[in-house]
Amino acid sequence: MRTTIINQRNERDELLSRPYLERTHKYVVEELLANPSIKLITGPRRVGKSTQALLMLRGKNFAYLNFDDNALLEKWDEELVMHTLDDVYPDYEYLMLDEVQNLPAWDVWVSKLYRRGKNLVITGSNANMLSSEMATMLTGRYLPVEMLPFSLTEFFAWNEMALNDIKEEDKSKAETLQADYLHRGGYPETIKARTITDSYLSTLFDSIIWKDVVKRHKVRNVTDLNNVAVYLLSNFTNPVSYNNVAEDLGLASVNTVKKFMDYLHEPFLFHYLPRYNNKLKLMKRAPQKVYIVDNGFVASKSFNLSDNLGRLLENQLFVELLRRGYDIEKSLFYYRSRNDKEVDFVVRQGTHIEMLIQVCYDLSNVKTEKREVDSLIECAEELKCNNLIIVTANENREIEKNGYKIKVTSVKEF
Repeated sequence: MRTTIINQRNERDELLSRPYLERTHKYVVEELLANPSIKLITGPRRVGKSTQALLMLRGKNFAYLNFDDNALLEKWDEELVMHTLDDVYPDYEYLMLDEVQNLPAWDVWVSKLYRRGKNLVITGSNANMLSSEMATMLTGRYLPVEMLPFSLTEFFAWNEMALNDIKEEDKSKAETLQADYLHRGGYPETIKARTITDSYLSTLFDSIIWKDVVKRHKVRNVTDLNNVAVYLLSNFTNPVSYNNVAEDLGLASVNTVKKFMDYLHEPFLFHYLPRYNNKLKLMKRAPQKVYIVDNGFVASKSFNLSDNLGRLLENQLFVELLRRGYDIEKSLFYYRSRNDKEVDFVVRQGTHIEMLIQVCYDLSNVKTEKREVDSLIECAEELKCNNLIIVTANENREIEKNGYKIKVTSVKEF
């Protein structure tokens, strides 16, 4: 055990020596670390959770355990580990637990550490950590720091450009970067080597399904699970229902579809956006729109992108809204009017509808503009909202119609 922990300390020190792009989140690091609550950094695999934790703790005296290491899991002995940590990291102030969900009964152990006064920084790749497990054992004892792939702003920063200050001579490069991000997404390890993006994300997609779904839930019918995953990916931004998925894939059990869809959400791979309705029962019955955590997964699985620019932009915007802290089923929805007109995003604060957002890649066609504007206004009338936005690839202007002012904004401005 001592050898394993020393090897992990060497791994930690090597990682700390590398240069990194500072990520954005809603907390001030010093205030966060001073808080006795557990700091839970969560999100999909390979988005930089461990890096974020290391950057938060850089310059501090902290111990480190990585639970993506079979050598640690196979020889696990709780008391021996704690004694060894005291020996390897004398008088440490913080304890970083990386991918702790891999440890059986991790929540019981973490709860014990918390009661002993350990200042914990934890990373994990499973949404269940934020729901049943954390809620049951650690209610009120943790602060979530949610990580996602690079935002467009961070992607530009990596390429040494400021998204909000693009010089005239850099506009062509900025357009190229924007299109690249739309298609290939923002996974950190693909940013510096775009030629490997498709193969890297294809492998990562399969790895998430295998490690975080099949192994975790002991799924026996892997073929059906894969078929559901591919179906959801091919229908990203479209509304789907459990019945439709079962029927289209020829699956006998709707409950199995629901179970698989829940499993695929747990590792933050897919998200399901409900249709807004004041009546919870009706909202639960309506089809949900499917989103993928990063646009790059779409191209990596070789789907035809020729007609998908609008859908890719909508998916990009959805992930950005998640990044800003909007919660599905609490403050973020889609809406369909009584006449079947749709608005892509309903953003709510408390009981108040804050804004309606429509996404349209190119609004230059007169018929397209009329369709999008009419849908937005009809939904605005029903929801009694005057803050209306259409996000496009590059346009910035204002449209006035039927007493409404609609702000047309480019995705860069948004």
